[in-house]
Amino acid sequence: METPLIQSDPKVMMGKPVVAGTRITVELILEKLAAGESVEQLVEAHPRLTREAVLAALDCAARMRTRY
Repeated sequence: METPLIQSDPKVMMGKPVVAGTRITVELILEKLAAGESVEQLVEAHPRLTREAVLAALDCAARMRTRY
């Protein structure tokens, strides 16, 4: 079974959704994109981050948004 790219664990970053295996939160990714950073700039600044993980974070945020 494949590990999901976005995970939430109460022991990591107070349970906020993060990119699996990192402490990079979905919230941080959204903030940086909203501030005008590109996906490429995010990946450059965070070597453990991938384009697929950024897209998964956006998908996660969209799914969370539709719940409320």
